[in-house]
Amino acid sequence: MNALTDVSLFPRDAKPLTSYRKYWAARFGTAPFLPMSREEMTQLGWDSCDIVLVTGDAYVDHPSFGMAVIGRMLEAQGFRVGIIAQPDWQSADPFRVLGKPNLFWGVTAGNMDSMINRYTADRKIRSDDAYTPGDVGGKRPDRAAIVYSQRCREAFPDVPIVLGGIEGSLRRIAHYDYWSDKVRRSIVVDSKCDLLLYGNAERAIVEIAHRMAAKEPVQHITDVRGTAFVRRDTPEDWFEIDSTSVDEPGRVEAHVNPYLMVSEQAKAQGQSCAREDEAQQVAARDQAAAAAQPLNFVPNPAWRGKGNFKVPPRDRSVIRLPSYEQVKSDPVLYAHANRVLHLETNPGNARALVQAHGEGTTARDVWINPPPIPLTTAEMDAVFDLPYARSPHPAYADANGSHDGETKIPAWEMIRFSVNIMRGCFGGCTFCSITEHEGRIIQSRSEGSILREIEDIRDKVTGFTGVISDLGGPTANMYRIGCKSPEIEAACRKPSCVYPGICSNLNTDHSALIGLYRKARALRGVKKILIGSGLRYDLAVKSPEYVKELVTHHVGGYLKIAPEHTETGPLSKMMKPGMGTYDRFKQMFDRFSAEAGKKQFLVPYFIAAHPGTRDEDMMNLALWLKRNGFRADQVQTFYPSPMATATAMYHSSKNPLRKISRDSETVDIVRGERRRRLHKAFLRYHDPNNWPVLREALKAMGRADLIGNGKQHLIPTYQPLTDGAYTSARRKNSTPVKSSAKQPGPGRVLTQHTGLPPRAKGSKPRG
Repeated sequence: MNALTDVSLFPRDAKPLTSYRKYWAARFGTAPFLPMSREEMTQLGWDSCDIVLVTGDAYVDHPSFGMAVIGRMLEAQGFRVGIIAQPDWQSADPFRVLGKPNLFWGVTAGNMDSMINRYTADRKIRSDDAYTPGDVGGKRPDRAAIVYSQRCREAFPDVPIVLGGIEGSLRRIAHYDYWSDKVRRSIVVDSKCDLLLYGNAERAIVEIAHRMAAKEPVQHITDVRGTAFVRRDTPEDWFEIDSTSVDEPGRVEAHVNPYLMVSEQAKAQGQSCAREDEAQQVAARDQAAAAAQPLNFVPNPAWRGKGNFKVPPRDRSVIRLPSYEQVKSDPVLYAHANRVLHLETNPGNARALVQAHGEGTTARDVWINPPPIPLTTAEMDAVFDLPYARSPHPAYADANGSHDGETKIPAWEMIRFSVNIMRGCFGGCTFCSITEHEGRIIQSRSEGSILREIEDIRDKVTGFTGVISDLGGPTANMYRIGCKSPEIEAACRKPSCVYPGICSNLNTDHSALIGLYRKARALRGVKKILIGSGLRYDLAVKSPEYVKELVTHHVGGYLKIAPEHTETGPLSKMMKPGMGTYDRFKQMFDRFSAEAGKKQFLVPYFIAAHPGTRDEDMMNLALWLKRNGFRADQVQTFYPSPMATATAMYHSSKNPLRKISRDSETVDIVRGERRRRLHKAFLRYHDPNNWPVLREALKAMGRADLIGNGKQHLIPTYQPLTDGAYTSARRKNSTPVKSSAKQPGPGRVLTQHTGLPPRAKGSKPRG
């Protein structure tokens, strides 16, 4: 089991989810579906709901849908839970359909951020929505979490609002909003919610529900991990640390430096969790400064009268980030705040954060408690073993009771035969939202729980043909993988365990996953188990036995992996490995495929216009694609999701992976429709529609030698006419040549990469 899933390692004990005394309403039993109407409530014998959940997704009672998980978990605690799914937000009336909640509203935009769900990377509105019956767009508003909260407040003004989901997680502090091209306030302020729950919220929501059921005012609930709320000032018994001054050299400040990548505890054991040289460089710089002049430590005024602390206790330390007004007007301070937030994400050592919004009499602090303590394996099993119906609510069924045609929900169709085996990702990719929501600590289910779910799919899910479409999660191959040392893991501040190389303290043993695969495919009625989640191939190459098992039994012809780019510049800003690792994995993949007597192919995914990408980088990527016979069908440019590290780069042109200062590293940012279109065109070098813009760009770059009709050229000199004939740019009266475009096949694979959540799974981008 991953070390950090042992709650005893944390500074504050976590009460097990199953240890609470059930609320009195448990006597009503388990609902076949959580009710969406008064009629259903009457059938269950309810006169009211204790908690009403509002979501931007259709209600699918399945553990891949966040509202179903939260609803069933609260039901298991004895509460009566109703769901209002995709309400008409034009008035408060649809929010009154289930009556007044006895305890609180639970609000979420859904499995996806509503803005990412509704708009493309080019800010064009989508016509589809995979989480809506019939794949119909427009069933949720922009910034749905804010709008829903407003309508809940209008419907019943005195009922507390608890906001959650990925949209809340990604907007818990002041954040750059790509769609308005400005920094917006924390969603806690804009939604006027009473509490925000970020990350996986089971532990927090259960504690909050029981405390509110015991008549504790929501305003008094300020000590739950994984929550954020508004308060007027810092409590007297807390130590406040100014984030903008923690870089001052000196032994005392070094202990509370948010930029410190390796803990003193790890150093004391002669071990380090950081492979890069940052910690050593900081130490060398501090020593040089000390040699140049004596240091005079000035005590933090906030510590006066609180004892002789050289290092303030973490459980009473809060880091004050630059205010909303400061980060809004100063991109450098924005990048600094983003960096500090990401360095305070390990539940084992993170401190609280606070950020002021407003000035003078209107000033308010958004207080963010440390991240939630990860679930143990037993708790993960309890979450996934809840009595889900494993299907959409009957309200979406047609007259025949099926979910076909206009009632089909694409997101459900994709995951109905898949199984989530774990949570979290320690890859730390800068464009990815997994870290901000699920965290870096891997939380794994037991074999027994996973195998039971496969049997449930076999026995209960209509249309099962014997094929499990995925055994995975945010990443396919991090099941039961974690740090070798619980102490190191609890103290580590590194943003990634696999960049710039695999950490020496990381256990890369894939044997638990191999054993799971073998037991799963041995189940009666299971013909095939595919792996659909993205594979972390730099981790996989550490276990040739795993690669062989995967390639021999679990690849359905194509396996998707995500190099994201071929060039060092953008890869260093993504925190992704170089192509040498891809080549090693490909060699293993090809060898084991041949040994199994199978023709199988890798499908690599790439991102265009990521921060740090030059035009020359995209040209070199296009040359690699052509050299290796890949033709990308659908591609998309980098999409700046709120609070991601790459988004901070995009907004500030600074690199938050290193210490931020006015003269720190500047990152090349791809802005403007013209340049973003060019980078996208390089990924689709084979599309004749892109040839004119590529010819112009290659000439401007001094690479006209890549324009020609030979195999060594990137694009041809001729241009197709509307009737399918080609005309030569060199000979005006040359004989037309018919198109020889081919359908995808071996070595010419259609690939798609959005840099965002798979539309059907929805909650997180690929890592």
